[in-house]
Amino acid sequence: MARLPSHSHGLRVGLFGGSFNPPHRGHVHASELALKRVGLDRVWWLVSPGNPLKETAALPPLAERIAAARALVRDPRIIVSGLEAEIGTRYTHDTLAYLRRRCPGVRFVWIMGADILGQLHRWQRWREIAELVPFAIIDRPGRTSPTLGTPAAHWLAGYRIPEEEAALLPEIEPPAFVFLHGPRVDLSSTRLRQAGHTAPES
Repeated sequence: MARLPSHSHGLRVGLFGGSFNPPHRGHVHASELALKRVGLDRVWWLVSPGNPLKETAALPPLAERIAAARALVRDPRIIVSGLEAEIGTRYTHDTLAYLRRRCPGVRFVWIMGADILGQLHRWQRWREIAELVPFAIIDRPGRTSPTLGTPAAHWLAGYRIPEEEAALLPEIEPPAFVFLHGPRVDLSSTRLRQAGHTAPES
């Protein structure tokens, strides 16, 4: 059986998935914003073995990306995990279904940038993902307004809660989501790779 980060009944845990290639300050910022505004107790970074929607031939080894993420993180509430490789899941729906079975008393929230919401309709079983966990969506420079016109945003529109009620999100039965606005960190792993940065970017 897979080893999960420490958890207990009633804990409010944010799940932040991605390749983290490389991890950077924007990932930390999104996690810290969700911890504060949604009232989370922990954020688990789920470092993916490989995104099914992306080319992975040049992806650095999982252990290398996990080590880089752990080197970047300073807040003990942010836990870096290679859980998906350990349990053998490739798709977010399967990972969430596993966690819901293993941790029935934990209040999970899925954290994503506004740019990811714009791609969500391409994810396998994305509507079922939205029915498994509420979403905390982090504003990204130049991404929020265009994202609101995408298929997943249209489908979710009736489930948005006011930002001032963000702390209620973990207790709300999904589908539910909140947009979180705050100081922006205009970094992306893609641009950092294109610029030749492969180490953690602080």
